[in-house]
Amino acid sequence: MTANDVIVAVDGGNSKTDVLLVRADGAVLASVRGAGSSPHQLGLDPAIQVVDGLIDRAWLAAGLPARDGTKAAVAAVFMAGADLPAEEVALTDAVTAQGWADHNLVANDVFAVLWAATGAGYGVAVTVGAGVNCVGTSPSGRRAWFPALGGITGDWGGGPDIGMAALGAGVRGEDGRGPHTSLAGAVAGYFGYATALEVAVAIHQGTLDPARLIELPRLVVAAAEAGDAEALAIMRHQGSEVTRLVIAALRQLEMVDSPVQVVLGGSVLASSRSILLESIAASIRAEAPKAQTSLCMTRPVVGAALAGLSLAGANGKAEMRLRAWLDEGWVEGIA
Repeated sequence: MTANDVIVAVDGGNSKTDVLLVRADGAVLASVRGAGSSPHQLGLDPAIQVVDGLIDRAWLAAGLPARDGTKAAVAAVFMAGADLPAEEVALTDAVTAQGWADHNLVANDVFAVLWAATGAGYGVAVTVGAGVNCVGTSPSGRRAWFPALGGITGDWGGGPDIGMAALGAGVRGEDGRGPHTSLAGAVAGYFGYATALEVAVAIHQGTLDPARLIELPRLVVAAAEAGDAEALAIMRHQGSEVTRLVIAALRQLEMVDSPVQVVLGGSVLASSRSILLESIAASIRAEAPKAQTSLCMTRPVVGAALAGLSLAGANGKAEMRLRAWLDEGWVEGIA
């Protein structure tokens, strides 16, 4: 086997980076995981160096000689932080300069989720984890995108947003501004305090890192599943935000009335599927009746590999072989 038979697949996220080396026939040669590689968090050059080190590790794990300038056939690189068009261009230039492959495909990491679910890269994908983002591609090549810069661009629904909402509902329930909610005790107990207000004061005084609010969505999901009205309201707000993103993307793609796959991914949506996904699918169908919504539980790096195989001209057997390698994950249809 030569390097010309190798596809490099990268899913670079905020908290972790996955790299696969895949042969052109779909056989997985190596799979490695390392630290996050978001250019927003690290800067572009340090992020690229994280990925470069992981590709070196994967190269050796595959039993290949040290790269020493050798190029793979294709590199499909999907990374968090490539939100704006200019950021995608800068990332593409940086990847090209590294010389990882003869041909490169570079895009935001949400596209990896779309590829993982569809195998073709067409449709709309929304991910909700540390943040929320949505992308889409039509068969004609039209793309839908959102700046996804957080509150300054009107985004709501990521883990920190849900955590903040849970804390606020708990404090309001304690002081009488809002209804009683089990979130007060759940949030307080999680952080080792007696009340939700004590949690808020600890954040205010700097003894509790507000970044830890990202840990709370699972508590909100559990409370919602138990019927807590405030928790249900938070999750329904989150579901409404997902629906609005999908419909806006379909309008950008001019596909509101077309058969289209809508893919949901990310840790928050995965954990809340029992209470959210059917309502999200129904809300989307109300405005886009031919849309089919599914939850993607396949590792996004597999989507990157599928995109790389497509760019390399591989056939359906290669995709089947790659998917057969998976010992975890699936695409669960809900509509």
